[in-house]
Amino acid sequence: MFRFITRQILTGLITILPVMLTLYLIYWFVVSTEKALGGVIKFILPDVLYWPGMGFVAALLLVFVIGMLMQLYVVKALFNKIEDLLYHMPLIKSVYGAIRDFFQYFSPSRQTEFQQVVAVDMGNDMELIGFVTLDSSASLPLAEDEQQEKVLVYLPMSYNIGGYPIMMPTSRLRPIDMSMEQAMRFVLTAGVASNGDKD
Repeated sequence: MFRFITRQILTGLITILPVMLTLYLIYWFVVSTEKALGGVIKFILPDVLYWPGMGFVAALLLVFVIGMLMQLYVVKALFNKIEDLLYHMPLIKSVYGAIRDFFQYFSPSRQTEFQQVVAVDMGNDMELIGFVTLDSSASLPLAEDEQQEKVLVYLPMSYNIGGYPIMMPTSRLRPIDMSMEQAMRFVLTAGVASNGDKD
């Protein structure tokens, strides 16, 4: 009886926790942006014109404008200069680099960075799922006398933000008919969350 009750409680927690955490993160984002920009708007506009949620809407508009500005060469070049400066600061470069790498996982440009989802032959009938990030040997630090065509494959780790870039001969790669998003979700959860199903 006790085991039955414990099992149902665990099942309930596993079911509801992801939903609650997702809703809490959305709530935290809305409240945080409202607090940050709501005060600025109240300072600029009369109280009569202010309505709750205006700070959140302003945050969305600001993020949208920044996204649009990043399409301009001048703005992108300026941002790259600032970013280069951050990468030269001893402590900041480590913190900023880690945070930026984390958020790059969710970048819309990520799809284009990964050329192909592949199965990497590791020998003994074992394969790892990876992503081809550089599909030309010309961009790889190979020995001058090395003739075999190689590509750079990124191997992500399950339940972790990180992975290993390895140089592999194309003969040991097998293309997989999965999108980058499907494969990344499959690998990061060790196949538990998606079970390899296609959307």
